[in-house]
Amino acid sequence: MLVPTHMPEYLAEASLLAVFMLVACCASALLFHPGSPMAVRVRSPVARRAAVGVLMGLTAVALIRSPMGGLSGAHMNPSVTIAFVALGKLAPADAIGYVAAQFIGGALGVVAARGVLRRSISHASVNHAATLPGPRGAGVAWACEFGIAFGMMTAVLVSSNNRTAAPYTPLIAGLLVALYITFEAPFSGMSMNPARTLASALGARQYRALWVYFTAPPLAMLAAAGLYATTLGAGHVYCGKLDHSGHDRCIFHCRIDELRGRAADGDIP
Repeated sequence: MLVPTHMPEYLAEASLLAVFMLVACCASALLFHPGSPMAVRVRSPVARRAAVGVLMGLTAVALIRSPMGGLSGAHMNPSVTIAFVALGKLAPADAIGYVAAQFIGGALGVVAARGVLRRSISHASVNHAATLPGPRGAGVAWACEFGIAFGMMTAVLVSSNNRTAAPYTPLIAGLLVALYITFEAPFSGMSMNPARTLASALGARQYRALWVYFTAPPLAMLAAAGLYATTLGAGHVYCGKLDHSGHDRCIFHCRIDELRGRAADGDIP
């Protein structure tokens, strides 16, 4: 059962992914729709993906550091939420609220993008920013999704639980988003996120290989969480927020003050 007093966190998660998907669809149209002046100027597919990657990376940083991100922790991804549940940082009831909010928010973001882009969003070059396996097939897409999701969760855990690196966690996450879109997208579309993939699939009515995006990212992030906990111990996970620089309430069994205090004494790696 959901926790009614935590509804602001759930609504924040929905809003964050809605904005992310709105920007993703608009960025795809800007760089890939043949009627876009930007698409005419930027011919190279790699350069186009790099431009989208920069836009989405900056969007991720802005959302993580926004007031909504500070409140909810800016998971924006059921796989991230599930990993933090496994690490003991989030109650299962709250996880249900987060995951439901992420799926709803992602879908609403695509609906909003359709209102902005009109028919352009359905063009084959944009296709509701759908994430689909590349020409090498679903097996390669699965392996790539596993790899990038494992890398993202590992980076988040290592940086956010280190006093020196913690303030840079949003930047690290944004940089990985940009790099993944630039270099990995041709293999799987670069999702890492079941809610993000389903949102675009609903808009495009294209459900091919959904199993890839519903299995690889959560399994990868659980594996990254397990490796981190095995290596350093679950006690070295101090919070479930990607950015804890603000003073919002925290529902993640938070021990961030302990991290700061112990780090000051030189006890934190």
